[in-house]
Amino acid sequence: MKVADFDFELPLERIAQHPAHPRDAARLLEVGKALTDRVVTDLPRLLKAGDLLVYNDTRVIKARLYGKREAASVSVTLHKPETDGRWRAFARPAKKLRAGDTIDFAPGFAAKVLGKGEGGEITLQFDLGSRELLAALDRHGHMPLPPYIKRTADTDAADVADYQTVWGIRPGAVAASTAGFHFTPRLLDALEKAGIRRTAVTLHVGAGTFLPVKVSDTRDHPMHSEWGEIGPDTVEAIETTRRQGGRIVSVGTTALRVLETVSREAGVLRPWSGETDIFITPGFRFRAVDMLLTNFHLPRSTLFMLVAAFAGLERMKQAYAHAIQREYRFYSYGDCCLLRRAETP
Repeated sequence: MKVADFDFELPLERIAQHPAHPRDAARLLEVGKALTDRVVTDLPRLLKAGDLLVYNDTRVIKARLYGKREAASVSVTLHKPETDGRWRAFARPAKKLRAGDTIDFAPGFAAKVLGKGEGGEITLQFDLGSRELLAALDRHGHMPLPPYIKRTADTDAADVADYQTVWGIRPGAVAASTAGFHFTPRLLDALEKAGIRRTAVTLHVGAGTFLPVKVSDTRDHPMHSEWGEIGPDTVEAIETTRRQGGRIVSVGTTALRVLETVSREAGVLRPWSGETDIFITPGFRFRAVDMLLTNFHLPRSTLFMLVAAFAGLERMKQAYAHAIQREYRFYSYGDCCLLRRAETP
């Protein structure tokens, strides 16, 4: 498909710079036969007893680093771990870096440039084990906020907590599963009392999620791979829900991509861990997910393509036009919508 098919005009003032407080006070657009304005606290009434929420339990690491190569300043955003302390990263300015250069981030904390790729990507070698590196990142790194969230400093102090979900426990993501931002202990308690259960998958979201689609045809866009996992308890919970007539409700596109990756590759859901570079566009056959709670995404982005595939392109254009007209807040810290899967032709 043409990437231009997924374009729309979004006023800059609709881009949220801070989350709603409390988180479950955010607005929710229910996209069904009608477009209905609600709030996140309505969610227990919009779902049914026996439905299953599937969420992403990844935790964002402080993956943005500022350092020096000799006298030159360099900013680095880690986006994918490899083996033995190697990380792929995006660097600015990458053009001044060469293989063999050392970037110093703090006393005793440095990395060597092993190679350069396209689009500002580099490969770094840290001389730290994974646990020690995470500790160093926690001390010296910054939260990797997306570029459309503006700060006078690198991050607002509140972002350290705000840019995490209530259930993020597995460190490894360098971008958040933002649909999870709307959940609070109060909302989780209300969902449980309504008979709505929940279970977790993991997808360590990479910074590639921020990369613009630069091609004109979706078939030519390369996706960065990300590591994910589905455990046996989650598979059992989903199978039980199916047998009992409940619906699978994905909290965010990241959980959906894990579920649909495994369902597509194996034909059935099963325990799994590995890499996924799934790219979902209209025409994709969904096997695992019945409903999707997700934020409002960028025009021409792979995530808007995904929701268009899930609920229908024209329906999502109508929903986004409604959200813009009603002054919903967009992107990571913004409001959300609840989608039902379109009927498969």
